[in-house]
Amino acid sequence: MVSLCWRAGPGLALSQLAVTVVGGTLPMGAVWMTKLLIDELASGAPGGVLLPVGGLTVIGLASGVLPHLTAYQQAESERRLDRLMQDRLYTAVNRFQGLSRFENPAFLDRLRMATHATGGALAPLTSGLFDVGRNAITLAGLLVTLAVLSPLMAGLVALAAIPALVARMALEKRRMRMFADQSATARRQLFYSSLITDVQAAKEVRLFGLGDFLKARMFGELSAIQAGERRLDRREALTQSLLATLSAVVSGAGLAWAVYAAVNGRLTLGDVTAFAAAVAGTQGALIAMVENAANARQALSLFDQHEQVTSLPDDLPPPRRSVTETETETVTAVALPALRRGIEVRDVWFRYDEDHPWVLRGVDLTIPHGASVALVGLNGAGKSTLIKLLCRFYDPCRGTILWDGVDIREVPPAELRDRMGVLFQDYMSYDLTAAENIGVGEIGVLADRARIQAAAEMADAHEIVQALPRGYDTMLSRIFFGPEEDDPQAGVVLSGGQWQRLALARAMLREHRDLLILDEPSSGLDARAEYEVHRRLREHRAGRTSLLVSHRLGAVRDADLIVVLDEGRIVERGTHDDLTAAGGGYAGLFEIQARGYREDADVRRSP
Repeated sequence: MVSLCWRAGPGLALSQLAVTVVGGTLPMGAVWMTKLLIDELASGAPGGVLLPVGGLTVIGLASGVLPHLTAYQQAESERRLDRLMQDRLYTAVNRFQGLSRFENPAFLDRLRMATHATGGALAPLTSGLFDVGRNAITLAGLLVTLAVLSPLMAGLVALAAIPALVARMALEKRRMRMFADQSATARRQLFYSSLITDVQAAKEVRLFGLGDFLKARMFGELSAIQAGERRLDRREALTQSLLATLSAVVSGAGLAWAVYAAVNGRLTLGDVTAFAAAVAGTQGALIAMVENAANARQALSLFDQHEQVTSLPDDLPPPRRSVTETETETVTAVALPALRRGIEVRDVWFRYDEDHPWVLRGVDLTIPHGASVALVGLNGAGKSTLIKLLCRFYDPCRGTILWDGVDIREVPPAELRDRMGVLFQDYMSYDLTAAENIGVGEIGVLADRARIQAAAEMADAHEIVQALPRGYDTMLSRIFFGPEEDDPQAGVVLSGGQWQRLALARAMLREHRDLLILDEPSSGLDARAEYEVHRRLREHRAGRTSLLVSHRLGAVRDADLIVVLDEGRIVERGTHDDLTAAGGGYAGLFEIQARGYREDADVRRSP
């Protein structure tokens, strides 16, 4: 924690240390100055009151100024620490090259906890260190004061703090265990509440009348959470009441002793005042230190989640080379050659987890250079999974994928992906401008409007964008609020088909890459738009290496090679004519789809 404070700002940390030392000595100084003042007044010769009066004036001034200075320092420290922690977290997250962690619920839960480790949440471990230091200095000074007046009372006051510390830490341990036990309940409560307010769910929630149903479930989970909190709060209230009683007994006993000693002439009136103030100040400092320790324990749990995420290695193993028994293994990456021969998938097996079934089973596939290959199959056949492997979001459990003879596991993932243009079936709709929604497909040309427009034209999206209120500069979102909130030009929401064309344009921005992968590029388009898009894609893919995935077999009939996946295995391959002539599964699916189109056409022609 000290290193975090120092990294957040050395100058700021030193200034906090100085203020901490000064602030910690003020209570002791006030006690002694008050004692001196009262003793001088009681002596009947008040000529020496100037020193204690001046001292109390300076202490009062410092006591008035230091809290504001401390508050500013803590706020600035939290701001700097927040930037530092977020930089560490998101640098680590960006370092993960694959998808395995992002599809792991346990990791996502830990990541959500780590995102809460901000400057404010970690304040008990950073600025809290200075609070502990200030309270420790105050405690030491006041205990010395008590020891001068009565060593026995100093020991009793110190010992009385031990039960408070033990009880507070036990309560905090219970609280952290409660949070852990309620983690799944809290996630369910958040899930149900978000469904009630989510714009994507709003249509079905209102159509099916789900509002009260979701609210009831949300309150059911909330009641379970609050019941646990209530039990713990009751225990804490009882414990703190008993500890407060113990503290009051110690204080009362001490004060009674001090008064008795003063009556017998062993203490002066100033000593009694100093004793009472020192006892109260000591107990206050002890209570504050116990609270600091308890809060630090809770913040430490968040920090631990943050450290566990930031310390994780890449989820994809580093580039590897095969070695002989006499060679030394090296992890030097191989330069990826320009695609000239093609991509080979050799006996690839894959499953997402050892507890899950195989998604791909011994897949052998060659995508020749310059050829258009189509991948078809029913839902769950493994088509999208194969695309993830080609992009090296995962590595095969068995088998290899070769790029012109080079195992892609020997190549840095970023270099491999830079050679591809990909449209995913579950593409992103960014809350950015139209130009930026396309330009993020090639971040280096984000400011090149000519390239962005050319990609939009290839995807048949240019006219859509041009018709927007601000053309390519139109914000494709209504979630950002501001002075222009009610301006219809402030943001536009596109239809599903329009979004799909923009996503296709994003992929087309990489038109000159070695490999183009299109996963269901027309699933959200109407028949006319689908025809136009596929016409443009056929022109674009001519002579280029491409992989097209589609459920609509009419869109892939012109491919050089059609591969049929079924339950993770390749069951058919060939041209459209070859496969329809073979009368297998592909031919049956094509006939079903063609019959549907013919029946629709007959219905439209009938009077």
